[in-house]
Amino acid sequence: MVISSSNNYSKSNLEVVKIRTADEKNSQRFTQNGQIQIYQSSYRGSYTSIIRDSLRNAALGRKVLLVQFMKGGVQQGIANAVKLCGNLTWIRSSHSFDQYNQEEIENNKNLKQSIHESIFKLWNFCKKELLSGENDQIILDEISLAIEMKIIDKHDLISTLENRFISGDVILTGTGIPKDLLLMANQITELRS
Repeated sequence: MVISSSNNYSKSNLEVVKIRTADEKNSQRFTQNGQIQIYQSSYRGSYTSIIRDSLRNAALGRKVLLVQFMKGGVQQGIANAVKLCGNLTWIRSSHSFDQYNQEEIENNKNLKQSIHESIFKLWNFCKKELLSGENDQIILDEISLAIEMKIIDKHDLISTLENRFISGDVILTGTGIPKDLLLMANQITELRS
């Protein structure tokens, strides 16, 4: 977000920015959504730079939420989120696909259901965070794979992004981002090996 230092800007755009004067008792909240950034790659596990940047942002005092939908192995879940730098909340699914081999998941319907429920619970948490406006940056890592596997509904994600309140950026990563989401993006970065 760029704010002009010109005095004319605030006088000519009072409907955008409400300036508090001595006579006023109420002020409006400035509601500006940050950018939607998409990082896509042809292979999984290529988003280490995003994780590095989230750590740097947290160290600089920004409140960052990093959610890894398809990574697990640490049985973290929402209740056991990792806090780093005082400002970074890092959450992985409590049950994930990368904890088991594909054959084991396909042969065990209860296990598959448990994984789907864990990822969906994580998505519901993210929806609340996107709508709350309490984070400066939210990273939804590998959300496109959760959409592809029909765990998260694409239209639910689009609706949530359209109604979000976050002054910072929302970053989506994945291997096959749906076209509807690409059209919403302010920035698209394709990572290559």
